[in-house]
Amino acid sequence: MPTVIGYHQVKDKDHWLASPKREEVFGPLGVTNIRTFVDPQNPSQVAVLMDVADMDVVMAAMRNAAMAEAMAYDGVLPETLVLLIEA
Repeated sequence: MPTVIGYHQVKDKDHWLASPKREEVFGPLGVTNIRTFVDPQNPSQVAVLMDVADMDVVMAAMRNAAMAEAMAYDGVLPETLVLLIEA
């Protein structure tokens, strides 16, 4: 099960941290152990670290409307998203 880091910018760090959307959209995809991180020098730069059971399922979900809605709700700036997959 690979560990994945997704980092990106957000409009409001506090809103992003408090949001239930990560668990709501990633949980049903078999994603576990989701942890959040914030750059203390640039609080709009954040990251999630998570264990992904099936990368194909998650990558397909990244292209669907529910994921886009969750990212919009969380204030994620999608054009800044970078995914790093454990090698």
